[in-house]
Amino acid sequence: MTQTTGSVPLDRAAAVALVERLPEHALPDRLAALRGSVRFDLTHDGDVVTRVAATLAGGVVEVLPEPDAPVDVVLRLPASHLADLLGGIANAGLDLLSGRLVIEGDAEMALALGGVFVVPGTETDPVAVDPRALDPVAVACALVGVPTSHLRAVMAGGFRAVVLEEVFTRLPSFLDARKAARCDLTVGFRLTGRDDGETERYVVRVAGGTCRTAGPGLADTEVPERRDATITCEAHDFLRLATGHLKPVTGVLKGQLRVKGDKAKALQLLAVLDIPCAVE
Repeated sequence: MTQTTGSVPLDRAAAVALVERLPEHALPDRLAALRGSVRFDLTHDGDVVTRVAATLAGGVVEVLPEPDAPVDVVLRLPASHLADLLGGIANAGLDLLSGRLVIEGDAEMALALGGVFVVPGTETDPVAVDPRALDPVAVACALVGVPTSHLRAVMAGGFRAVVLEEVFTRLPSFLDARKAARCDLTVGFRLTGRDDGETERYVVRVAGGTCRTAGPGLADTEVPERRDATITCEAHDFLRLATGHLKPVTGVLKGQLRVKGDKAKALQLLAVLDIPCAVE
């Protein structure tokens, strides 16, 4: 079956050619570190129209003759988007959150594949798009119109730790120092919704006009015992909260954010953070 993007056809032969040329656009050492198999399920209007499977080992990409062969990870995306992904133009992390890209299987391998591409003509910091570099403003835009069911599924899987680490690492940069000048508060977050039923615990400390965060994957991994309040919520609701898609008071009233302790301190924390505005 032939898929067209505008006036340019993209059939299986064209898709295979793109995948085979992947080494031409990749950092050799990063590509060489990848071991495994991947299949690209290319869609049009939601239906899969072309499949391409390949193995990656030692920097060599070999397209498999049987596109339906079992693989480590499946990447499902619009056929028109394959060139952007393999050319280092698209951010696999943002695409995953927005629903443009669906990952089945080894999410770590998928993200590693999305981080091997080179910016043409550059000699320093050549990685085109780091799928783990998730700017909160870009995430806020990517989440517009995304179904809750999709976001819940993404935040239950292998990409969850990457998202949470990025959000909490960048959170201090969104502190409004003027509003926070007289604040002295410590708020914990218990994030649920993992496939294994476990929870992650993070803490945000605001004092003297500065903000620090602690938790899994962060520079400060020691989570303080003392806290004024603890907010419990599913990870996908926390992501919506941190990107302006969920208003704090609405979340509390609907039971999406459950606050234990000093509710005023919890709301004060959210008030001194200049959350990226998401226009829906």
